[in-house]
Amino acid sequence: MLAALIREMQQRIRLVDQADPSHAAISLLKVSIALNSDHTQPLVVRISKMGARMVSEHKSNRKLSPVRTSAVDLQHLRYAVAAADHGSFRRAAEVLLLRQSTLSRCISQLEHSLGMTVFERSSGGARATTAGLNFLRTARSILEQMDSLVNSTHYAGCGEVGRLSVGFYTSISAGNLRATLVDYQKRFSQIDICLKESSRVRLVTALRNGALDIAIVTSEQPLLGNQSMPLWSERILLALLEGRPLASKDAVYWTDLGGETVLLSQYDPGRELEDLLMSKLVSPEDRPKIARHDVSRGIIKSLIAAGFGVSLVTESDIGANFSGLTYRELRDGTGPSRVGFSAHWRSDNDNPALANFLNLLGERYSLPADRD
Repeated sequence: MLAALIREMQQRIRLVDQADPSHAAISLLKVSIALNSDHTQPLVVRISKMGARMVSEHKSNRKLSPVRTSAVDLQHLRYAVAAADHGSFRRAAEVLLLRQSTLSRCISQLEHSLGMTVFERSSGGARATTAGLNFLRTARSILEQMDSLVNSTHYAGCGEVGRLSVGFYTSISAGNLRATLVDYQKRFSQIDICLKESSRVRLVTALRNGALDIAIVTSEQPLLGNQSMPLWSERILLALLEGRPLASKDAVYWTDLGGETVLLSQYDPGRELEDLLMSKLVSPEDRPKIARHDVSRGIIKSLIAAGFGVSLVTESDIGANFSGLTYRELRDGTGPSRVGFSAHWRSDNDNPALANFLNLLGERYSLPADRD
């Protein structure tokens, strides 16, 4: 965008040159924006220009001086734009909290650097010349774009703008992951959150390849080569059709599942829930029939509603209402059964948006204790 504006400035000055050579003290050949790396010095526009023209009575004898380069302080451009807006050096200086002599001197330096007269001075104020009007129009656009560039760079460095990719394989219809994403979006509304639902294996691959910033998965076991943070835990619930015998109980024990058909998705976390069931019911005689389906969690709920069996879900799954279904807490001898969640990310990921997300997770889930 800045390059386009600079080309526009060049073109406008060329047109003024052609229309009225008396106003054209310069011919812009190159304009570039330079931002000092330490951000402590003023921004400058570096202009390569032709020196003052030597015009004889015959245009055929016109000669041009060698090319030379001048640096224009962007602050001087701001002063010039303010003077044009207020129509007076005095009023512009008052608004900018400057001495009039300081503003006048800076604008004179600007005109000297450009080799052109931007303002005609009079006792009634300051009025832009024909060439000055064209110059100021484009200068104003350049200042606006430069302000936008500096602001966007600052916010990106602070993690307030940018992109965050989050991987998961559990439901976000309810629960802590949903609440965290909502909170993060409110705090950092300029961050684009990109969500990826996939299997644990594929999320690990995406992390390794840099396609994901962070993965939220069940289990607190570390993923190879990644940093991790224990988060919350959720209760394991039995999803079943209303009217089934187990639906009359306030809580269901794992041993109550004998004789039931447990429907599980082959997608994560179906495998982990199956492993949990096997660990709770060690004896094969106590275990229910397990029916695995290559379908989503939503289809599993449809099968439950159709009377094909029951299923195991985490608390975050119950946010989406499903007609005819009810949920009961699964318990063992020590109380409600729970599954832990953890966050995983690459240690060499320097995305500021990720750093802010990790800070938020630390605020919300600072202790690895069980949370409702």
